[in-house]
Amino acid sequence: MSTAPAVLISAAAMTAIVGVRYLVASGAFALATRAVRPRLYAGLDRQIRREIGWSLASAAIYGVPAGVVAWGWQAHGWTRIYTDIEAWPLWYWPLSILLYLIAHDAWFYWTHRWMHRPAVFRRVHAVHHASRPPTAWAAMSFHPLEAITGAVVIPALVFVIPIHVGALGAVLAIMTLMGVTNHMGWELFPRAMWSGPLGAWLITASHHQRHHQAYNGNFGLYFRVWDRLCGTDQGLGEFPADAADGAKARPRR
Repeated sequence: MSTAPAVLISAAAMTAIVGVRYLVASGAFALATRAVRPRLYAGLDRQIRREIGWSLASAAIYGVPAGVVAWGWQAHGWTRIYTDIEAWPLWYWPLSILLYLIAHDAWFYWTHRWMHRPAVFRRVHAVHHASRPPTAWAAMSFHPLEAITGAVVIPALVFVIPIHVGALGAVLAIMTLMGVTNHMGWELFPRAMWSGPLGAWLITASHHQRHHQAYNGNFGLYFRVWDRLCGTDQGLGEFPADAADGAKARPRR
């Protein structure tokens, strides 16, 4: 097969994979929300439809560079993705995941903080913040320009940092899980995680909820390190009242 059709097929396949991954992950956690917090998304049908529309458009933007990289890896070995588990020491397998998460988190923090500059926010990032409150469907609800900033980072890293194909799958799974669960509007993880020593450094819904409420801090994706270093950590947010049990909004400090 000639180059152009092969690249197009790879890009289309990756777009479909990203889109299905989004629908499955967000759909699963939306169903979990309906079971655990039955009324939390009440009255948000129009917002959710908008979130799904923007997210599927973002899936295409994420899929194109991923497809090009996948084609280049398989056809020409362009990247530093490897399949032989013995090519690198076994201890490097989890380390490579951590390196990718650290690099991705740094990129996300600074591009996200830049998108909160007033002019950029109005033109680009306001699409994401139109989700009030965010739902499990909002994880990829981005303006195309914002989607581009998110779509290039992992494809760029595979040219720089060696990673086993299985470890790369783990990175993508973590990225998907955190993107969805951070926007659910309720805390999935146990209290010991988000309110204890681990929660002082890891981001969960409690931390990201504050970002959607105050806008001026909590810019990280996985870790609170950059927020703490740069003085933008705003602590933990409050969740909306749970209509299922009549509970009041719970402060997360």
